[in-house]
Amino acid sequence: MHRITLVLVLVVILISSSYAGDVKKADLAGSWYPSSKTILESSLKNYIERTGRISVDGDIFAVIIPHAGYQFSGPVAAYAFKAVAGRDIKTVVVIGFSHRNFFDGVSVYDRDSFATPLGDLPVDTLLAQDMISKSKRVSFYPQAFLGENSIEMALPFIKMVLPGAKIVPVVFGTSDFNDASILADALTASIGGKDGYLVVASTDLSHYHPYDEAVKIDKRTISVISRMNGRDLYDEAEAERCELCGVMPVTATLLAAEKMGYDKIKILDSENSGDTFGDKSRVVGYVSAAIYRDNKGPVTGISQKEADMLSELQKKRLLEIARESIVSFVKDGKRKAFLESDPALKGNLGAFVTLHEDGELRGCIGSMVGQGPLYKTVADMAIEAATGDPRFKRLSASELDKIDIEISVLSPLVRVKSYEDIKIPGHGVIVKKGFSSGVYLPQVATETGWNKEEFLTSLCGSKAGIKPDAWKDPATEMYIFTAEIFGEKDGAH
Repeated sequence: MHRITLVLVLVVILISSSYAGDVKKADLAGSWYPSSKTILESSLKNYIERTGRISVDGDIFAVIIPHAGYQFSGPVAAYAFKAVAGRDIKTVVVIGFSHRNFFDGVSVYDRDSFATPLGDLPVDTLLAQDMISKSKRVSFYPQAFLGENSIEMALPFIKMVLPGAKIVPVVFGTSDFNDASILADALTASIGGKDGYLVVASTDLSHYHPYDEAVKIDKRTISVISRMNGRDLYDEAEAERCELCGVMPVTATLLAAEKMGYDKIKILDSENSGDTFGDKSRVVGYVSAAIYRDNKGPVTGISQKEADMLSELQKKRLLEIARESIVSFVKDGKRKAFLESDPALKGNLGAFVTLHEDGELRGCIGSMVGQGPLYKTVADMAIEAATGDPRFKRLSASELDKIDIEISVLSPLVRVKSYEDIKIPGHGVIVKKGFSSGVYLPQVATETGWNKEEFLTSLCGSKAGIKPDAWKDPATEMYIFTAEIFGEKDGAH
């Protein structure tokens, strides 16, 4: 009995010390990030300045950020906060999940303010209380915010880039999809159709895998996030086909984005602790992304500007990077490092690398969405096409002079409401229904001579493994993209 009383007293003391005068103290300052205002300010400015120019041409609804110690995830988180810096945002809803104090439901902080070494961040108590009023599953549970890095690591960045903004911290207690849906409904009811609000979804990606394994897992997870389907992400994470600790914050944010008409995502940066801190034996993955919509309204097609993305010199350089990557890896087992300064080669675009030998396909691997600088994606996909395509044996050193390389640089994905919005030839297409999906690059229609019906029927039936006429079903998700296709046979090397 005395032991139980002592524990309760210690909990009360901990809560009281963390919530003096309804100002939540900065529990992690001095450990996860600097407690000195001068040092912290300098560190954040350095992270932000190192991101270079970031452009998201549209109305940003939310950003996805990591939440590890700044020495690990700060350089990646900076991309998201750079994207919203200076925007007219009055309240930031920060959504995290409880690492330490598990509880049933969702906790929304509705008290005075949170302290940071850069100054206090006031809570938008009216918005917080309005969100709480939407469901019995939503309440204020103070222990949820004690030492909670999924919330606290966002706050100094917010104070830096949006110094006049208020906040509403939100923490999930369990991983129940219904709670994600409830919070999405609450967000939609409270801020839908209103200007001046930003949602921050807090998550890290894979945890403690070797570097190369983590990269593959994180690419898969980012690909799923990029589909912009909250239910899909939740199901994939539950089935352990992708890995992210903040599945609840991201799921709720994607659900709310769909309800409010935000239909685009831009991956701003993706790295892991091996990239930012150096130890590649056991790494944690990070991503920064922006969820937004075009200021001009829903997109139903792809512009010519998106289709013509690269100059001849830029194409030539990407082909050089692809070949040098393959040669280095096949001969020496090493990934050659590149450092490119051309902004076009550093953009976040998807790409496929295709190998041919004596006119026959010898390997083809790609990434549909940008997951980092384009030149790195090309280097990675070139190695995968040479050594990781399960349809072919690994490329040997004796074949290096026999292959020719083709690169397809992809425009951002655009979801279409109907097959009538698809142009064949012209567009590449992804179809998805349930857990099944398939993709054809734009050149497939040209090479086969298929019309639209033949193209989509083959894509659904042969590639995705769903009903051949599923492209007529409104429940089938379809995404279009264009590809800028160039190769060594074109004389660009």
